[in-house]
Amino acid sequence: MEKIIITGTEGFIGSNLKNALIHRFEIIEINEDVFKTTNWKDLVTSRFWEDIKAVFHVGACSNTLETDVNYMMLLNYEFTKHITGLCKTKNIPIIYSSSAANYGTNNEHPSNLYGWSKYASEDYVTLSDGIALRYFNVYGPGEEHKGKMSSVIYQMFLKHQNNEDIMLFPKKPKRDFVYVKDIINANIFAYENYNTLKGKYYEVGSGVASTFEEKLKIMGFDYTYHPESIIPKGYQFYTCSNQKKWMPGWKPLWSLNDGINDYKKYLTK
Repeated sequence: MEKIIITGTEGFIGSNLKNALIHRFEIIEINEDVFKTTNWKDLVTSRFWEDIKAVFHVGACSNTLETDVNYMMLLNYEFTKHITGLCKTKNIPIIYSSSAANYGTNNEHPSNLYGWSKYASEDYVTLSDGIALRYFNVYGPGEEHKGKMSSVIYQMFLKHQNNEDIMLFPKKPKRDFVYVKDIINANIFAYENYNTLKGKYYEVGSGVASTFEEKLKIMGFDYTYHPESIIPKGYQFYTCSNQKKWMPGWKPLWSLNDGINDYKKYLTK
């Protein structure tokens, strides 16, 4: 059985990718525990690289509110740089999990530390002939551990289960929500078409921006609104992936309605 590396298999997207590929490949996992040793670069270099067919680099600090520069840049940039360098030296395909946070609030450049760490890492990967996938707002099974970083869909489900009020920001912000199963099929598509896609970044989303009200209507939940005064500074009121920036030949398979209803079955078990 061919071997691949997946980083971040203890996380949301990494665990889903592992489950999707576990019957197809022998999977070598690299997780945050490698940083428990000061010689993590030597550990990564020496342990994981024999006969590897591809690297899916998913692992990262995904906390958009993180302010520790050293921690963020170690996990998101230095780790990516080291992994990418090994892939380039050994001629191994690398598919990197990037983020729509690269666009920030002005649609030009990142507006927080997390976004900048992903932006810099993505640039390093693509300049090294790798593929970067810019995910939009991902939701789905496996995000339970993410707390405040979990999707609004999951957070609102918890509030409903706990009989708590569901409150939205006014002005009807819109987001491109993409089901995690489409994130997985995008990674697989990138791997299977690597030679024609390498050296670039691509957006991965549904291509549809919808309001939170629309999402809660599908879920069947009632809601009210926060006062406008508590909307955070720099809050994004609109995100939507551009179909022209998708991988040629790839498209999402899950509509918002189908994705949420599939997710609800998982959540209610």
